[in-house]
Amino acid sequence: YMAHDPLNQCKVGDKVQIVESRPLSKRKRWQVIGIIEKGNMET
Repeated sequence: YMAHDPLNQCKVGDKVQIVESRPLSKRKRWQVIGIIEKGNMET
């Protein structure tokens, strides 16, 4: 899903908790409310 991350704290691979919200843009109807587990992305 496309989810709004107002604090820009999520990275690729993170497991996050989202909640349905009013449409924030054409494709974003979900909002991140917390990070459950940080991803383990090694580059």
